[in-house]
Amino acid sequence: MKSHAKHAKLTRPHLGEFGRNELAILGTPCGNIQTLVRQLTEALAKQWKVAYVDADHQSADEAVPDPTSVLTYGGAAGYTDKIQFGQFQYAVQPNAHHQKRFFREMDLVVVNGNHFPAQSQIVVIDPKKSLEKKLEKLTDVRLILLAEGVEAVPDYLQAYLPHWAELPLYRLSEIEKISAWVSEFVVNAVPPLHGLVLVGGRSTRMQEDKSQIAYRGTAHRRYLAEQLASVCDQVFLSCRPDQVGELEDSFPALPDTFSGLGPYGAILTAFQSNPNAAWLVVACDLPFADASVFAHLKKQRDPSKVATAFLNPDTAFPDPLLTLWEPKSYPILLDFLSQGYSCPRKVLINSDCHVLPVPHANALHNANEPAERDEAMKTLQR
Repeated sequence: MKSHAKHAKLTRPHLGEFGRNELAILGTPCGNIQTLVRQLTEALAKQWKVAYVDADHQSADEAVPDPTSVLTYGGAAGYTDKIQFGQFQYAVQPNAHHQKRFFREMDLVVVNGNHFPAQSQIVVIDPKKSLEKKLEKLTDVRLILLAEGVEAVPDYLQAYLPHWAELPLYRLSEIEKISAWVSEFVVNAVPPLHGLVLVGGRSTRMQEDKSQIAYRGTAHRRYLAEQLASVCDQVFLSCRPDQVGELEDSFPALPDTFSGLGPYGAILTAFQSNPNAAWLVVACDLPFADASVFAHLKKQRDPSKVATAFLNPDTAFPDPLLTLWEPKSYPILLDFLSQGYSCPRKVLINSDCHVLPVPHANALHNANEPAERDEAMKTLQR
């Protein structure tokens, strides 16, 4: 009997226990881990969003109910504005799926590996907290640190990690070297960049297919795709399902799977197809968008943000249809949709985005009507 597939096969984002990019530190007492995390955070926080996961080190017998918390009186959750930060409390521990939502905007989650697992590990060789009986925690060791007084990697670890000699090795006190290594670890995890040309509009006001207008002697959708190809690893044409057969073979079509949502649905479709890439999205009603504009956006990209976008001087808001959307924007876009919003500009306005001035006055000038098309053609022919 043929097996029945109950669920759609979706491409899953590359996630660990808590986030996309995480490191567990283990093999030394928790106090040393906490000190190292504070030092790393101070070194990295200006460029990257860093989170830390740990456990309370009080025993269950020592824990005292907090008389100021609604949870003590049976509440399910509480939020407190602590002036310098906000504090959420939940009566129920989040499970492996729910806990990821707290870290989805983080560039790095550092985990106390003495208590929790993580994707990759930094191992500390410290006789005070030997790993000899915890080797199953070492699934992807990336860095080895030697505690004070330790001069060599022990035999049991050499046997368990055949490639140990190829791993970088520092002393626990060499914080500058460790910080530089961790920073490079984060940089190497920056997602690849794909391009998306939006060609699925009905072009009602233009009275002809905007994506087919030849501003520079070739269909604009092809021109934009070719220009995007100079800065992106791959380029796709976002379209309605009924358009697939009429598009050029040189660039793959990406038909909408979120129907009726316009550009919002196109962006979600792109992330559904590949949630592990960033997407540089451009609408086909932008006659002056070209490789120089795309290169400027890529050069100014800030992967620690939800997106990198240009400020539209006409609206005084970031423009969502010439924007570099990071993978961390995907769950945020879905969240806004679940709240009844399908405006990508609203997402940009209400999220942590890197907003740039336009590189030239016409970069975001759009043409949606015949008169605007004719004016754009005149300008380009000068």
